[in-house]
Amino acid sequence: MIMLSVIIPTRNRADFLKLTLRSLEFQTLPRDLFEVIVIDNGSTDNTRQVVEAFQQQLRNIRYFYDATPGLHVGRHLGMKMAKAEILVYADDDIEAFPTWLEAIAESFQNQDVILVGGQNLPKFESEPPDWIKKMWARNKHGERILWYLSILDLGNKNKFINPYYIFGCNFSIRRNVLLDAGGFHPDAMPQELIRYRGDGESHVSKYVTESCRKAFYNSRASVYHQVPSSRMREEYFVVRAYNQGISDSYTYIRSGRDNSLQLRVRLLIRVLLPILQFNIRKIRFQKAYLKGYSFHRKEVINNRSLYDWVTKDNYY
Repeated sequence: MIMLSVIIPTRNRADFLKLTLRSLEFQTLPRDLFEVIVIDNGSTDNTRQVVEAFQQQLRNIRYFYDATPGLHVGRHLGMKMAKAEILVYADDDIEAFPTWLEAIAESFQNQDVILVGGQNLPKFESEPPDWIKKMWARNKHGERILWYLSILDLGNKNKFINPYYIFGCNFSIRRNVLLDAGGFHPDAMPQELIRYRGDGESHVSKYVTESCRKAFYNSRASVYHQVPSSRMREEYFVVRAYNQGISDSYTYIRSGRDNSLQLRVRLLIRVLLPILQFNIRKIRFQKAYLKGYSFHRKEVINNRSLYDWVTKDNYY
C-alpha cells in the first residue's frame, strides 16, 4: 500500500534531478510504501531519460509531461495523479535525508497534523560570501532562516510551528486539506511571464493558519537544498526581492487590502528600516521589492485579463 506520493515538478534541471532521485534510493521507508511522480514542465534537456534510468531502483516512479508554464501546473498534476492521500512536494534540487519519508509518515500518524516539514539545509556549491553567512547566522532563538535561498534550520527538536515556516521545497500535506484550501496559487514562472506569478504555497499556509490546523516540524524530515554559486550574488537576491514584490501585490489584491492604510505603513517600514540601519545592500533589495510590487499593481490595473487571473477561485 502506497502511503506517500512524492511529487517533483521540474524543468531543464536534469543534473540536479538525478541527485534528488538518487537520494530517494536510500530512504529508510520501504520502497513499496511510497511512489515518486516527476512532472516535467516543458524540459528540453534529458529529464525524461534521467527518470527512466531510475525505474529499476524506484519501481513506483512515474513521469508526466505538461509544458504549460508555472510551478503550480506541475504541483496540481501531481496531486491529480497521486495514489496516496499524503502528498510530499519537493523541489528538483533537493537531496533528502535517508529518514526523510519515514519521518514524514510518522508525523502524519497524529491525525491533528496536516502539514509537515523539516530542515532545508544549504548545500553550497562554493564558499558563500560573508554577507550571506551573516544572513544565515542563528537568531536569538538559535534558528536560521534565509528565505532568499529557501533554506531553514529550526533546530533538532520536533515541534508544532507556524505553517509559513514550511517551505515549498519540503512541503508535505494531506490531499483533502490542499483541496479545501483551493490548491496552490501560481508561483515560479519564466521571467517573461512573471506578471502571472502568485503567492504559491504561502496561500496554503495562510489557509492552514486561519483554519487553526497544525503544522509539524520534524528534524528527521529534512533535506539539503542546492545553492549554486550563481545564487550567491547580489543580483540573484535582487531578482528574488523583485519577484517577492509581485507575489505580495498578488496577495494584497486578492485580499482587497491593496489600498489599505495598514499596507501603506508596512511598505513604508520596509523602505525605512534598511535606511535607518545604514544597510546599503538591504536598501538595494527593498528597492527591487518595491519595483516588483509597483510593476504588478500597474499591470493588473491596466490589464483586465490579468486581474481575472489574479482573482481566480483556483488554478487546477
